Amino acid sequence: MAQKRRAESPTRHPLIEKVLASRPAVAELIGFNVEEISDGHAVGSLQAGPQHANPMGTMHGGVLCDLADAAMGMAFASTLAPSESFTTTSLSINFFRPVWQPRLRAEAHVVSRGKNLGYVECDVADQDGTQVPKASCSCFVLRGEHAKQR
Repeated sequence: MAQKRRAESPTRHPLIEKVLASRPAVAELIGFNVEEISDGHAVGSLQAGPQHANPMGTMHGGVLCDLADAAMGMAFASTLAPSESFTTTSLSINFFRPVWQPRLRAEAHVVSRGKNLGYVECDVADQDGTQVPKASCSCFVLRGEHAKQR
């Protein structure tokens, strides 16, 4: 199945180019796709299966966190200049209900983007549009030598 991937910004960050060119290792491991990346917005998806279950048989919270984290990271990366990078300084997720093997859609958007800090939120919903968790993160913008190391 062909993966739908696009970035709408005319000057895309090298990190976005990298994600669009090949599936990141963590996406391959977990099984999610980053489907859309545009200015301050990103969408990821995952078809959950038995490989994502915790010992109780419901979807493991860490997998939900990985999906949300990837969408938030790409949303924030779409706001960076080519010479910038970033690191996550905090990550929070609130789980609202258990799920078993749904089709999930993670939609992230940058709420605040300052010179040095940003705040991003992500809603993850199942195939029926029911919200499963909500995640948020804070990001610190890296420049100069710090950005080159990433």
